[in-house]
Amino acid sequence: MKIDVQDSFGKVVESIKLDSKIFNIEVNSSVVRQAVLSELSNLRQGTHSSKNRSAVRGGGKKPWKQKGRGVARAGTIRSPLWKGGGVVFGPEPHVYNKKLPKKISKLARKSVLTKKVQDKELIVLDSINISSKKTADFISFMKSINILNKKTLVLVDSFQENLILSSRNIRNVFIENVKTVSAYDLLDSEIILIDKLGVNTFSEVLA
Repeated sequence: MKIDVQDSFGKVVESIKLDSKIFNIEVNSSVVRQAVLSELSNLRQGTHSSKNRSAVRGGGKKPWKQKGRGVARAGTIRSPLWKGGGVVFGPEPHVYNKKLPKKISKLARKSVLTKKVQDKELIVLDSINISSKKTADFISFMKSINILNKKTLVLVDSFQENLILSSRNIRNVFIENVKTVSAYDLLDSEIILIDKLGVNTFSEVLA
């Protein structure tokens, strides 16, 4: 299948052939769901914590004698029943990481890319080169290709200082490396912006 290639002014300059094994497969929503859940789980730090009765400071001495006061017996002031006591079955630090086979990860990204092509949400440019660091210039660039106010994922093959500096103040624009982009990042965007070099890189990475 073919897709149009635009210049920085939104004019179609040529068309290129997309790899049908990556951009034209049968969409597997189940695999996409597995990949997204795994990626979101791996983002969790798992540093939530609470103190049980053994970790709360104080309470080493028995508050009062076992019998004779006419009140309930107590062994420590740090009992979970007391104010300032320990927490029963509270959260403890643990790892949320979920491993995902490489084949499933690749298939999920292929499925999302195929869906984006089908929905015409993938825009291919001849090159992504921003000449200045001004946000206004990047906004003009977005207007020229008719993607202003849309949640846009820009995929690049290498670090571009001007691109990052000119787009960092725009809340709905995100820059990712085409080699390491996740299925969630691809899915969580209205428009994917990529150049011809990035398309070839996808063919190498997801082959």
